[in-house]
Amino acid sequence: MSEPTRDGLGLGRPRQLLQQRVLAVPTARVQEKPRPQPVAGPEPPRGDRPVVPPRPAEYLAVKGALHERLLNELNERRLFQSGEEALAAAVRDFVARVLNEEELPLNEAERKQLGEDLLEETVGVGPLAPLMADPAVTDILVNGPNMVYIERFGRLEETDVRFRDTEHLMRIIQRIATRVGRRVDESSPMVDARLPDGSRVNATIPPVALDGPTLSIRRFGRQRLRRDDLLRLGMMSPDMALFLEHAVLARKNILISGGTGAGKTTFLGAICEAIPAGERIITIEDAAELIFDQRHVVRLETRPANIEGRGRITTRDLVINSLRMRPDRIIVGEVRGPEALDMLQAMNTGHDGSLTTIHANSPRDALARLETMVLMAGVELPSRAIREQITSAMYLIVHVRRYEDGVRRVQSITEIIGLEGLTPLTNDIFRFERRGKKGKSVLGEFVATGVVPRMVEELRERDVQLPMTLFQKPREGA
Repeated sequence: MSEPTRDGLGLGRPRQLLQQRVLAVPTARVQEKPRPQPVAGPEPPRGDRPVVPPRPAEYLAVKGALHERLLNELNERRLFQSGEEALAAAVRDFVARVLNEEELPLNEAERKQLGEDLLEETVGVGPLAPLMADPAVTDILVNGPNMVYIERFGRLEETDVRFRDTEHLMRIIQRIATRVGRRVDESSPMVDARLPDGSRVNATIPPVALDGPTLSIRRFGRQRLRRDDLLRLGMMSPDMALFLEHAVLARKNILISGGTGAGKTTFLGAICEAIPAGERIITIEDAAELIFDQRHVVRLETRPANIEGRGRITTRDLVINSLRMRPDRIIVGEVRGPEALDMLQAMNTGHDGSLTTIHANSPRDALARLETMVLMAGVELPSRAIREQITSAMYLIVHVRRYEDGVRRVQSITEIIGLEGLTPLTNDIFRFERRGKKGKSVLGEFVATGVVPRMVEELRERDVQLPMTLFQKPREGA
């Protein structure tokens, strides 16, 4: 008869009984499909992707049982309220103790992997870790424990990543919320937060989510895309980039419009490269995403209300406060409410060179949305007065769009030239002219419309010469 041992599934059990118990665990609960591996380059053809063999059910059974023990121990010691470093140290200590004291039916490779997996399950994002490590993944969409989608290279695709069950997914959501100081439960079934790496997270649980918990993660690259990167990716032309650089240097107020996922924030960060290093920049965002080269940057972030419904700090509060901070530039990550009024007033009272983004389907729609947001401030203003403020404050609208081939492009750069009656007058300076499709790729080119913007004359007065060929309309058939 074999000697009894201490193990992860029972204390003092013979090793034969341990193996029988592990093998008897129903594989339907623990079988995990292969996880996609991180990719750094262009997406390989589906048939050429490496096939990762599924992990043995024995390993998953041991890991699941040890994870339950670990959670119980951490709860008893109340370590979930401590910092992430203390929690990670406790996990490592637990794994080292178990591997040293207990006989587990694991090979050497699995014993090494066990520590990483338990650490990721406890302080990380569990099964989503490989997706978070993949630099090509821009969105992770979890529609329940058995359905995980990602967006990669502009296209949605389903993955083989699975959670063990609904409770497993709930633990991941609650852990993410706890890490950022939020709470998610039946009384507060929605949470919107930002991970330490800058990724935006939104989670919903029942009773709001009828089919079970959902999790959406919008990821951002470890390094921001610069202006040269956008030129290489075909988001704009060199002529557009040169014109926008001079517009930023000339302290023109610029509004960047576009739909969800069109690249507004990325584009905003790229054109802000032209801001001189000696200027003081104040950024205001719901979730801090913007990264600047300049050193003199003050980053402000909104805060939701706490459990008692107090302590909320809105974008409008931060815009008003930023005016007292001696800003040279005010950069609002996205205008979406009554802060539009304070932002326009700041632009009209000496705070030139401000930039912001807005959700809109066209430049005209962006102007209409701005007017609606000003009305949300609760100030009784006639429509003409609001439109006069908008046309006086804003100089350019840059509309970006994500086309069906997944490429994000500047659809138009529009100058606001004034108000005629109640109608804002605009002129397109540059635009993307579509020529058709070749396969899945959209064909077209960036062209000037022939309109010379008013800014050119202002720059001449400062001895800055923009080549007029920049705005020359291409000849038909050329």
